[in-house]
Amino acid sequence: MTEYESIALMMKQKGIVVIIPTYNNARTLARVLDGVFAYTSSIIVVDDGSTDSTKDILAGYNQIELLTSDVNQGKGMALRKGFQRAITLGFQYAITIDSDGQHYPDDIPKFVNRLEKLDQPTLLIGSRNMEQESVPGKSSFGNRFSNFWFWFETGIKLSDTQSGFRAYPLQAIPSHFFTKKFEFEIEVIVRTAWAGVAVENIPIDVLYDPSERVSHFRPFKDFTRISILNCVLVLLTFLYILPRNFILSFKKNTFSEFICLNVFGTEDSPEKKAH
Repeated sequence: MTEYESIALMMKQKGIVVIIPTYNNARTLARVLDGVFAYTSSIIVVDDGSTDSTKDILAGYNQIELLTSDVNQGKGMALRKGFQRAITLGFQYAITIDSDGQHYPDDIPKFVNRLEKLDQPTLLIGSRNMEQESVPGKSSFGNRFSNFWFWFETGIKLSDTQSGFRAYPLQAIPSHFFTKKFEFEIEVIVRTAWAGVAVENIPIDVLYDPSERVSHFRPFKDFTRISILNCVLVLLTFLYILPRNFILSFKKNTFSEFICLNVFGTEDSPEKKAH
């Protein structure tokens, strides 16, 4: 059995589908699709109102599950539609990959192999090398900005929170969302972490080729939307999440255990107790 066949079998057994949201990425879409087809034919493409030759390209792939929008609604809405369809079809995990050519489909086995080793629902996010010369400065800054707020809101430290190359445990993520555009990818990982689901990075390769890559990220508008979302999430962290976690911690232990752990610090290290 070849590596491709082995990965294809594991994806089928694990119930993994690949979701590709696309909007006016005709120059790179076919390459991404062909790369994904090397591992699986379980593919959902969400055409979010493309006006270029995307429709002509997709017409040549009869095997895919195709969802379309008459007008562009945003990446978040495209992913939400893909998730809903994947759940309806009975899939357990969805690997999402961008259609702009920055992700390598050959990294799909990294997600599949990691999922095979896990015994609990986990959201995996591809971690890109944001220090390489081809990465735009605004992308590197935006990622650091996002990583900080994700840590602040969840207590989880990640090296990349903006990569669109991910594996979602479909039954463990929230069933309803509030955002529709790029900020959706922040909302979904924060709220999934709040639900007690593990979130972790796995290393992936990335390609930033300005000659063919078309980015629809609008620096001012989208950064503003992301900033507003983070303000809301920080408020929820202090007003709901932290008090909820405190109460849950109290309920898990008897009153005496709670006092010992949280007041007297009985599980602290000897060094900490000495201060």
